[in-house]
Amino acid sequence: MSITCAIVDCDGTLLDSMPFWDTVAETYVRSLGHTPQPSLNKDVRTLSLQQSARYLQREYGLSLSADEIINGMERTLEHFYLYEVMPKAGAAAFLEQMKRRGISVCIASASCRRLIDAALIRCGLSHLIDAVFTCDEIGYGKNSSEIFRRAMDFFHADRRSAIVLEDSYHAARTAKADGFAVAAVFDDSEKQQTLLKELVDVYLTDFLHTKPFWDYVT
Repeated sequence: MSITCAIVDCDGTLLDSMPFWDTVAETYVRSLGHTPQPSLNKDVRTLSLQQSARYLQREYGLSLSADEIINGMERTLEHFYLYEVMPKAGAAAFLEQMKRRGISVCIASASCRRLIDAALIRCGLSHLIDAVFTCDEIGYGKNSSEIFRRAMDFFHADRRSAIVLEDSYHAARTAKADGFAVAAVFDDSEKQQTLLKELVDVYLTDFLHTKPFWDYVT
């Protein structure tokens, strides 16, 4: 393949943030005095913040607006992104190699842009990212391929010259079903690793061992 554009997920792929995300909805619901259902974290895992807010309104009878719920969840997340989250080992070197090879890199994330931008700056990655696309801004979660298409179009790429990097099975499946080449990066929060390995074109255990990726794209 002749890759000119890499569409990279943020949480669980570049940033080691999924342990926090896996409990944020539960933490927020408890802060409102409600008892979260045992399946809550799993139920919202694949949703954007906007979709999660509507889910919480419906399932917990919240009188708060969607924007108020999103603001509350963002406050829960803010300290973590501003002061704690770290990139995965080898992520910076991997992005630098992308740049050296002339591959444009963008983020495609279900997280809030403000928090993504803050984390990328603090972690010293922002200069390696050419653009950021979020599900809330696009208006679709990753059960739709729209965010991947928008990123591809932004860089005037096509499916022969773009590759998606994801850690989650559901997002990788969405991209793959729409004809994208997909590379997966292991994250412990994704429990469907066997299905993920079978689905994708390239599977990386981490960013310290990236030869399979470079073998595939060159």
